[in-house]
This record gives sequence, structure tokens and C-alpha cells, in this order.
Amino acid sequence: MRGLWRAVTFGLISLAVMSMAQGQARAAEVRVFVTGAARPMVDLLVPQFERATGHKLITTSALPPELVAKVEAGEPYDVIVLSYDVEALIKRDLVDASSRTVLGQTGIGVAIHQGAPKPDFSTVEKFKQMLLNAKSLATSGEGSSGRYVASLVERLGIADQVKPKIKSGGPGSSAEFLSKGEVDLVVSGLPPLLGKPNIEWLGLIPAEINSYVVFTGGLSSKAKEPEAGRALLRHLASPEAMAVYKTKGLDPPL
Repeated sequence: MRGLWRAVTFGLISLAVMSMAQGQARAAEVRVFVTGAARPMVDLLVPQFERATGHKLITTSALPPELVAKVEAGEPYDVIVLSYDVEALIKRDLVDASSRTVLGQTGIGVAIHQGAPKPDFSTVEKFKQMLLNAKSLATSGEGSSGRYVASLVERLGIADQVKPKIKSGGPGSSAEFLSKGEVDLVVSGLPPLLGKPNIEWLGLIPAEINSYVVFTGGLSSKAKEPEAGRALLRHLASPEAMAVYKTKGLDPPL
């Protein structure tokens, strides 16, 4: 009987050790490239993902062109989250087509320093006049909304007057400029502006000249941790995650 008990005990210990080993094998380091506009949202969701899975996320944040340049240079990553469609990377076989995950979208709008006079930009002509009257303004620069605004002022025929007044920098810089009163207004999406003091969001620019920035994620076609990467993408697209995005100014995907 004692021999049987010892055998059972040994078997249970062996199973426990094997289970622990399997758990450790499943835990992975997931390398994630995240656009600056999405970083605050992803940071809120990372801890619960790590607790639930045992995986560890190593996150690199930058503007989209910098992240794409890292991808093109062959820098290893497992998941990328951008403030535009990863479809362009899929077409170049840099992102797995089956992994494309739409997280949400945001339109382009206007924010001012708290308490400043509110400009009227309810029509295209009034929007143009607002930009011409501003002494200075900020955009996300090489971010998705900043690049759109740069193309928009070209299309409206006011680039020569407006572009010299635009101040931009790295992720979050437009919110910093406005919060400190260094610019009159910001033209961008809402997510990067939330959480900063002294900022008042006035709303979206006219529909006929607006453009929605779509936030998407995808798995590297050369991911070292594909299963963990797909698990992260599922987590980022969960109803709980969508609720977080809503509080951060991101509208649900269409």
C-alpha cells in the first residue's frame, strides 16, 4: 500500500512539474509596435492580458512612418497597431492577411486651449478662415491625421499661408503644445488629446472635408510568437477593449 501511495504521489508531483513546465513554455515575450495615438489605450489593456496569459509585452511606440520603417528594415516584432489600415503592409507580405483586426476609428476635429474664444468652423469656408486667422496651430505631423491635414490645406489652396504656422513633433506633442498655450488650436483626432489639462475639444470639421482615421492591428508575417500575437489581437478586439477605446475618443469600427 505504501508503495502504491508513493507511486501515486510521485505521479502527481511529476504531473505538477510537467504542468508548470508547459505553462512556462506557453508564456512568451510578445514584441508590439504601437502608434503613439493608440499607446494610452493599449497601455490600459496590457496588464490584464499579461495577467490572464502569462505573456510579457515589449512595446515600442512611435509615429506610423517610424514603425513602418522598422518593419521594412526587418526589425523583429510580433504585432503592430497603427492609426491607419495595415492592409498596405499585408499587400507587401509584411503582415499576415488573416490577422487584420479593426479596432476603431476617429474623425478629424478641432481643439482649443481651455477658455480661449471658440472659432466657427461649421462650413468649409469658415474652417479655411479659422486656419488663416490662427497665429499658430498644431497637428500630429507625420501621424495619420497630421498627414491628412497637410494634404487638406493643399486641396483648399491655403498651404502657403497655413503650413508655416503648423507646429508638430513626436507622439503627444500637439496635446502638449495646446495644453501649455503654445498654439491657438489643434486639428487632429481626439484620442491623443484626452487626459491633458487645459484642452477643450470643439468637435469634428465639416463632413465634406473630413477623413476618418482607422486604427487596425495585425500579426507580423514573420512573428516569432504567432499564437501569443493572435491572442493579443483577440484581446484588443474584445468588447472590454472596445469600451476602453470609447472612453479614449475612438469610435467603434463600421
